[in-house]
Amino acid sequence: MLHLSDLLCDCRLCPRRCHVDRTKGETGFCGLAADILMDCAVPHYGEEPPISGTRGAGTIFLSSCNLRCIYCQNYQISHRVIGKRTTPEALSGIMLALQEQGCHNIELVTPTPQMPRVMEALSAARCRGLTIPLVYNCGGYEDPKIVKLLESKVDIYMPDFKYADARMAETLSGTKDYVRYALASIGEMVRQVGDRLDTVDDIARRGIIIRHLVLPGMTTNSLDVLTLIKKNISAAVPVSIMSQYTPMASQGNHPQLRRRVGPEEYDRVVQFALDLGFETIFCQDVDGRNLVPDFEKEMPFGPTSDGNRRRPDSDEKKDENLLDNG
Repeated sequence: MLHLSDLLCDCRLCPRRCHVDRTKGETGFCGLAADILMDCAVPHYGEEPPISGTRGAGTIFLSSCNLRCIYCQNYQISHRVIGKRTTPEALSGIMLALQEQGCHNIELVTPTPQMPRVMEALSAARCRGLTIPLVYNCGGYEDPKIVKLLESKVDIYMPDFKYADARMAETLSGTKDYVRYALASIGEMVRQVGDRLDTVDDIARRGIIIRHLVLPGMTTNSLDVLTLIKKNISAAVPVSIMSQYTPMASQGNHPQLRRRVGPEEYDRVVQFALDLGFETIFCQDVDGRNLVPDFEKEMPFGPTSDGNRRRPDSDEKKDENLLDNG
């Protein structure tokens, strides 16, 4: 039987399958060896309301990523191999400390390349009294066979579904086969936790949220992503349609990424999701706020909401307040 820890010796944790021995210091695409490398662990108040709640998600920002999205808002840590090296034992203590602070969950950000050691930390933390759910926040570029190994470990999956077009995926994130793997891996996530979000007192305990960032001038991609989700996964699955794209230093001179998403573009995507029959949609205000974290600071995010809200029932009246924050 395959174990996560075995994969570090012949790394195939993600679809890139670099086949390097990370236990001997060899590195592949992500640039990571075998140690856990993280930037920070903080209560995060800007996720979707069932994730952040009133006391914040216990978010652990891990370094590097198996994608290289040129617009990534976390590029300071996702495009570089920097941070604090730690052990599974130490990370388990960090998880317990976040629980002690009152966080609703432990949220792992870009855990894919560091899955074996991080899951060791989770197991140790569970033995030491960790009871809050685990949120797996990833870019959607996962191997479904590896995701299968996370069954019963992950309570809430929060994958991105970025693209419906292979050429766009290659241009913007450096991978040709994103769409195929996103569909297959999210399908496996849904098999494990279902296609809805189970909550207790409005706080998520189990399930999935699929995130999609609307990019300027690329609304057709967004419509196609939503169509793929409905056709291949479910219209019952909660979708978080994000408007927060901000031009980044990492984007180079891409002609369409020099501006923010306009209200008309964003509204078109949300309305399309409603027309497709999605039952739960998380929305954001379209405004000029800069929601990009600064990982040079001790607290990358301030203790404020980013405007996400829940529309619990697509049969509710479709009115102009759909995107309001209140």
